[in-house]
Amino acid sequence: MLPRSCRLAPLVAALALLSLGACAPSPSNGVKPLRFAAIPDQNRTELEAKFALVAEYLSREMGLPVEYVPTTSYSASVEAFVNGDVHLAWLGGVTGVQARRRVPGAQAIAQGKVDPEYVSYFVAHKDAGIEPSESFPAALAGKTFTFGSPDSTSGRVMPEYFIRQFSGKTPGEFFSNQTNSYSGAHDKTAKLVEAGTFQAGALSYKKYDSMVRQGDLDPAQCVKVWTTPSYPDYNWSVRPDIDELFGPGTQARLQAALVDCQDANVLKALDRGEGLIPASSVDFDPIAETMDAVGL
Repeated sequence: MLPRSCRLAPLVAALALLSLGACAPSPSNGVKPLRFAAIPDQNRTELEAKFALVAEYLSREMGLPVEYVPTTSYSASVEAFVNGDVHLAWLGGVTGVQARRRVPGAQAIAQGKVDPEYVSYFVAHKDAGIEPSESFPAALAGKTFTFGSPDSTSGRVMPEYFIRQFSGKTPGEFFSNQTNSYSGAHDKTAKLVEAGTFQAGALSYKKYDSMVRQGDLDPAQCVKVWTTPSYPDYNWSVRPDIDELFGPGTQARLQAALVDCQDANVLKALDRGEGLIPASSVDFDPIAETMDAVGL
Protein backbone atom coordinates (compact mmCIF):
# COMPACT_ATOMS: atom_id res chain seq x y z
CA MET A 1 0.00 0.00 0.00
CA LEU A 2 1.23 3.53 -0.83
CA PRO A 3 2.18 5.82 2.03
CA ARG A 4 -0.66 8.10 3.13
CA SER A 5 1.25 11.22 1.91
CA CYS A 6 1.47 9.78 -1.62
CA ARG A 7 -2.23 8.94 -1.69
CA LEU A 8 -3.12 12.50 -0.65
CA ALA A 9 -0.87 14.21 -3.22
CA PRO A 10 -3.27 13.93 -6.21
CA LEU A 11 -6.13 15.30 -4.08
CA VAL A 12 -4.02 18.24 -2.90
CA ALA A 13 -2.97 19.00 -6.49
CA ALA A 14 -6.56 18.89 -7.70
CA LEU A 15 -7.71 21.23 -4.95
CA ALA A 16 -4.89 23.62 -5.78
CA LEU A 17 -5.95 23.71 -9.43
CA LEU A 18 -9.55 24.38 -8.43
CA SER A 19 -8.40 27.19 -6.15
CA LEU A 20 -6.36 28.77 -8.95
CA GLY A 21 -9.33 28.51 -11.30
CA ALA A 22 -11.55 30.31 -8.84
CA CYS A 23 -9.09 33.21 -8.61
CA ALA A 24 -8.43 33.48 -12.34
CA PRO A 25 -10.41 35.93 -14.51
CA SER A 26 -13.58 34.40 -15.91
CA PRO A 27 -13.48 33.73 -19.66
CA SER A 28 -17.17 34.84 -19.77
CA ASN A 29 -18.07 31.45 -21.25
CA GLY A 30 -16.20 32.35 -24.42
CA VAL A 31 -18.46 35.30 -25.23
CA LYS A 32 -16.60 38.05 -27.04
CA PRO A 33 -16.61 41.27 -25.00
CA LEU A 34 -18.20 44.44 -26.32
CA ARG A 35 -15.44 47.02 -26.12
CA PHE A 36 -15.73 50.80 -25.94
CA ALA A 37 -13.34 53.73 -25.87
CA ALA A 38 -13.63 57.37 -24.89
CA ILE A 39 -11.69 60.48 -25.85
CA PRO A 40 -9.06 61.16 -23.16
CA ASP A 41 -10.22 64.70 -22.39
CA GLN A 42 -8.88 64.63 -18.83
CA ASN A 43 -6.55 62.70 -16.49
CA ARG A 44 -6.21 59.10 -17.72
CA THR A 45 -6.27 57.48 -14.26
CA GLU A 46 -9.45 59.35 -13.41
CA LEU A 47 -11.02 58.29 -16.70
CA GLU A 48 -10.21 54.60 -16.16
CA ALA A 49 -11.92 54.63 -12.76
CA LYS A 50 -14.99 56.40 -14.16
CA PHE A 51 -15.41 54.26 -17.25
CA ALA A 52 -14.98 51.06 -15.25
CA LEU A 53 -18.33 51.98 -13.66
CA VAL A 54 -19.85 52.49 -17.11
CA ALA A 55 -18.53 49.10 -18.25
CA GLU A 56 -20.02 47.38 -15.19
CA TYR A 57 -23.38 49.02 -15.76
CA LEU A 58 -23.53 48.10 -19.45
CA SER A 59 -22.47 44.52 -18.66
CA ARG A 60 -25.42 44.17 -16.28
CA GLU A 61 -27.90 45.78 -18.64
CA MET A 62 -26.74 44.03 -21.80
CA GLY A 63 -26.10 40.60 -20.30
CA LEU A 64 -22.69 40.33 -21.94
CA PRO A 65 -19.15 41.31 -20.99
CA VAL A 66 -18.35 44.97 -21.67
CA GLU A 67 -14.81 46.38 -21.47
CA TYR A 68 -13.42 49.91 -21.45
CA VAL A 69 -10.33 50.34 -23.65
CA PRO A 70 -8.16 53.35 -22.67
CA THR A 71 -6.63 55.40 -25.47
CA THR A 72 -3.77 57.86 -25.47
CA SER A 73 -5.23 60.62 -27.64
CA TYR A 74 -8.36 61.83 -29.41
CA SER A 75 -7.08 60.49 -32.72
CA ALA A 76 -6.28 57.11 -31.12
CA SER A 77 -9.92 56.85 -29.98
CA VAL A 78 -11.07 57.47 -33.54
CA GLU A 79 -8.61 54.93 -34.94
CA ALA A 80 -9.73 52.28 -32.45
CA PHE A 81 -13.32 52.81 -33.61
CA VAL A 82 -12.41 52.83 -37.30
CA ASN A 83 -10.28 49.67 -37.01
CA GLY A 84 -12.97 47.77 -35.13
CA ASP A 85 -10.85 47.48 -31.98
CA VAL A 86 -13.84 48.97 -30.15
CA HIS A 87 -17.50 48.72 -31.07
CA LEU A 88 -18.77 51.77 -29.20
CA ALA A 89 -17.18 55.11 -28.30
CA TRP A 90 -17.88 58.18 -26.18
CA LEU A 91 -16.72 60.90 -28.55
CA GLY A 92 -16.80 64.65 -28.92
CA GLY A 93 -18.70 66.40 -31.68
CA VAL A 94 -15.62 66.55 -33.92
CA THR A 95 -14.22 63.09 -33.21
CA GLY A 96 -17.71 61.65 -33.65
CA VAL A 97 -17.98 63.19 -37.12
CA GLN A 98 -14.45 61.99 -37.97
CA ALA A 99 -15.22 58.42 -36.87
CA ARG A 100 -18.60 58.17 -38.58
CA ARG A 101 -17.27 59.64 -41.83
CA ARG A 102 -14.65 56.88 -41.94
CA VAL A 103 -17.02 54.06 -41.00
CA PRO A 104 -20.04 54.18 -43.35
CA GLY A 105 -23.18 53.20 -41.49
CA ALA A 106 -21.86 54.12 -38.04
CA GLN A 107 -24.44 55.99 -35.99
CA ALA A 108 -24.64 58.38 -33.05
CA ILE A 109 -27.16 56.79 -30.67
CA ALA A 110 -27.08 58.80 -27.42
CA GLN A 111 -25.88 62.03 -25.86
CA GLY A 112 -26.22 63.94 -22.63
CA LYS A 113 -29.29 66.12 -22.15
CA VAL A 114 -26.88 69.08 -22.11
CA ASP A 115 -24.98 68.11 -25.26
CA PRO A 116 -27.26 69.65 -27.93
CA GLU A 117 -26.58 73.05 -26.32
CA TYR A 118 -22.94 72.74 -25.24
CA VAL A 119 -20.63 75.73 -24.72
CA SER A 120 -16.97 76.53 -24.19
CA TYR A 121 -15.48 78.94 -21.69
CA PHE A 122 -12.70 81.31 -22.59
CA VAL A 123 -10.58 81.80 -19.49
CA ALA A 124 -7.77 84.19 -18.61
CA HIS A 125 -5.21 84.59 -15.84
CA LYS A 126 -6.21 87.28 -13.36
CA ASP A 127 -3.21 89.42 -14.35
CA ALA A 128 -3.92 89.28 -18.11
CA GLY A 129 -6.08 92.41 -17.96
CA ILE A 130 -9.14 90.80 -19.53
CA GLU A 131 -12.51 91.56 -17.99
CA PRO A 132 -15.45 89.13 -18.16
CA SER A 133 -17.77 90.06 -21.01
CA GLU A 134 -21.00 88.92 -22.66
CA SER A 135 -19.43 89.59 -26.07
CA PHE A 136 -16.25 88.18 -27.53
CA PRO A 137 -13.39 89.78 -25.53
CA ALA A 138 -11.31 91.74 -28.03
CA ALA A 139 -8.74 92.27 -25.25
CA LEU A 140 -7.55 88.70 -25.92
CA ALA A 141 -5.67 90.07 -28.95
CA GLY A 142 -1.94 89.73 -28.55
CA LYS A 143 -2.14 87.42 -25.52
CA THR A 144 -0.61 83.96 -25.22
CA PHE A 145 -3.33 81.36 -25.66
CA THR A 146 -3.71 77.58 -25.38
CA PHE A 147 -6.30 75.20 -26.78
CA GLY A 148 -6.87 71.66 -25.47
CA SER A 149 -6.49 68.78 -27.92
CA PRO A 150 -6.28 69.67 -31.64
CA ASP A 151 -9.38 67.52 -32.26
CA SER A 152 -11.38 68.72 -29.25
CA THR A 153 -14.77 70.21 -30.12
CA SER A 154 -15.08 72.40 -27.02
CA GLY A 155 -11.34 72.83 -26.42
CA ARG A 156 -10.24 73.79 -29.92
CA VAL A 157 -12.51 73.54 -32.98
CA MET A 158 -15.47 75.61 -31.82
CA PRO A 159 -13.29 78.15 -29.94
CA GLU A 160 -11.19 78.58 -33.09
CA TYR A 161 -14.34 78.98 -35.17
CA PHE A 162 -15.59 81.77 -32.89
CA ILE A 163 -12.17 83.46 -32.83
CA ARG A 164 -12.21 83.55 -36.62
CA GLN A 165 -15.86 84.66 -36.72
CA PHE A 166 -15.54 87.51 -34.24
CA SER A 167 -11.99 88.72 -34.92
CA GLY A 168 -11.71 88.03 -38.64
CA LYS A 169 -8.30 86.49 -37.97
CA THR A 170 -6.81 83.05 -37.49
CA PRO A 171 -5.58 82.18 -33.99
CA GLY A 172 -2.01 82.54 -35.22
CA GLU A 173 -2.76 86.07 -36.35
CA PHE A 174 -4.86 87.01 -33.32
CA PHE A 175 -2.64 85.79 -30.46
CA SER A 176 0.99 86.59 -29.69
CA ASN A 177 2.18 82.97 -29.91
CA GLN A 178 2.15 82.60 -33.69
CA THR A 179 1.85 78.80 -33.73
CA ASN A 180 -1.19 77.27 -32.07
CA SER A 181 -0.48 75.74 -28.67
CA TYR A 182 -2.29 72.64 -27.42
CA SER A 183 -2.35 71.52 -23.79
CA GLY A 184 -3.89 68.15 -24.69
CA ALA A 185 -6.83 68.19 -22.26
CA HIS A 186 -9.37 70.52 -20.66
CA ASP A 187 -7.99 70.22 -17.13
CA LYS A 188 -4.47 70.93 -18.35
CA THR A 189 -5.66 74.09 -20.13
CA ALA A 190 -7.28 75.32 -16.92
CA LYS A 191 -4.19 74.63 -14.81
CA LEU A 192 -1.81 76.24 -17.32
CA VAL A 193 -3.87 79.42 -17.30
CA GLU A 194 -4.23 79.32 -13.52
CA ALA A 195 -0.44 79.11 -13.22
CA GLY A 196 0.08 81.97 -15.66
CA THR A 197 1.98 79.78 -18.13
CA PHE A 198 -0.52 81.05 -20.71
CA GLN A 199 -2.49 84.24 -20.36
CA ALA A 200 -5.67 82.69 -21.74
CA GLY A 201 -7.25 79.51 -23.09
CA ALA A 202 -10.48 77.73 -24.00
CA LEU A 203 -12.05 74.61 -22.53
CA SER A 204 -15.26 72.72 -21.85
CA TYR A 205 -17.60 74.55 -19.50
CA LYS A 206 -18.37 71.30 -17.69
CA LYS A 207 -14.74 70.61 -16.86
CA TYR A 208 -14.14 74.16 -15.63
CA ASP A 209 -17.25 74.11 -13.46
CA SER A 210 -16.48 70.70 -11.98
CA MET A 211 -12.85 71.66 -11.20
CA VAL A 212 -14.03 74.80 -9.41
CA ARG A 213 -16.75 72.87 -7.57
CA GLN A 214 -14.26 70.22 -6.40
CA GLY A 215 -11.66 72.78 -5.32
CA ASP A 216 -9.19 71.78 -8.05
CA LEU A 217 -9.17 75.23 -9.68
CA ASP A 218 -9.16 78.77 -8.29
CA PRO A 219 -11.66 80.85 -10.30
CA ALA A 220 -10.03 84.03 -8.96
CA GLN A 221 -6.78 83.00 -10.69
CA CYS A 222 -8.24 81.31 -13.79
CA VAL A 223 -11.09 83.69 -14.59
CA LYS A 224 -14.00 82.82 -16.87
CA VAL A 225 -14.14 85.78 -19.27
CA TRP A 226 -16.52 84.63 -22.02
CA THR A 227 -19.08 81.92 -22.78
CA THR A 228 -19.41 80.94 -26.43
CA PRO A 229 -22.66 80.47 -28.34
CA SER A 230 -23.96 76.89 -28.07
CA TYR A 231 -23.30 73.94 -30.38
CA PRO A 232 -23.81 70.12 -30.29
CA ASP A 233 -21.03 68.10 -28.71
CA TYR A 234 -20.45 64.75 -26.95
CA ASN A 235 -22.12 61.54 -28.11
CA TRP A 236 -22.07 57.75 -27.99
CA SER A 237 -21.40 56.39 -31.47
CA VAL A 238 -21.68 52.74 -32.49
CA ARG A 239 -20.24 50.72 -35.36
CA PRO A 240 -22.63 49.37 -38.02
CA ASP A 241 -21.62 45.73 -37.46
CA ILE A 242 -22.62 45.58 -33.78
CA ASP A 243 -25.82 43.58 -34.42
CA GLU A 244 -23.90 41.15 -36.61
CA LEU A 245 -21.26 40.65 -33.91
CA PHE A 246 -23.49 40.49 -30.83
CA GLY A 247 -26.90 39.52 -32.17
CA PRO A 248 -29.95 41.24 -33.69
CA GLY A 249 -31.24 44.16 -31.67
CA THR A 250 -27.97 44.85 -29.87
CA GLN A 251 -27.78 48.46 -31.07
CA ALA A 252 -31.35 49.18 -29.95
CA ARG A 253 -30.76 47.54 -26.55
CA LEU A 254 -27.53 49.47 -26.13
CA GLN A 255 -29.25 52.76 -26.91
CA ALA A 256 -32.02 51.92 -24.43
CA ALA A 257 -29.49 51.02 -21.73
CA LEU A 258 -27.78 54.40 -22.15
CA VAL A 259 -30.90 56.55 -22.48
CA ASP A 260 -32.74 54.79 -19.63
CA CYS A 261 -29.77 54.89 -17.25
CA GLN A 262 -30.74 56.15 -13.81
CA ASP A 263 -27.62 54.96 -11.99
CA ALA A 264 -26.35 58.14 -10.33
CA ASN A 265 -22.77 56.86 -10.16
CA VAL A 266 -22.68 56.05 -13.87
CA LEU A 267 -24.17 59.40 -14.85
CA LYS A 268 -21.69 61.14 -12.55
CA ALA A 269 -18.84 59.21 -14.18
CA LEU A 270 -19.99 60.59 -17.54
CA ASP A 271 -20.45 64.05 -15.97
CA ARG A 272 -24.04 63.83 -17.19
CA GLY A 273 -26.02 63.90 -13.98
CA GLU A 274 -28.92 65.36 -15.96
CA GLY A 275 -29.23 62.07 -17.86
CA LEU A 276 -28.90 60.92 -21.46
CA ILE A 277 -31.19 61.26 -24.48
CA PRO A 278 -31.34 59.62 -27.93
CA ALA A 279 -29.11 61.09 -30.64
CA SER A 280 -28.67 60.68 -34.37
CA SER A 281 -25.82 61.51 -36.68
CA VAL A 282 -27.68 64.39 -38.33
CA ASP A 283 -27.68 66.19 -34.97
CA PHE A 284 -24.00 66.87 -35.60
CA ASP A 285 -24.26 68.31 -39.10
CA PRO A 286 -23.45 71.80 -37.72
CA ILE A 287 -20.16 70.42 -36.38
CA ALA A 288 -19.34 68.83 -39.73
CA GLU A 289 -19.99 72.14 -41.45
CA THR A 290 -17.77 74.00 -38.97
CA MET A 291 -14.98 71.45 -39.45
CA ASP A 292 -15.14 72.06 -43.19
CA ALA A 293 -15.11 75.82 -42.58
CA VAL A 294 -11.91 75.71 -40.51
CA GLY A 295 -10.19 73.21 -42.77
CA LEU A 296 -10.50 70.00 -40.76
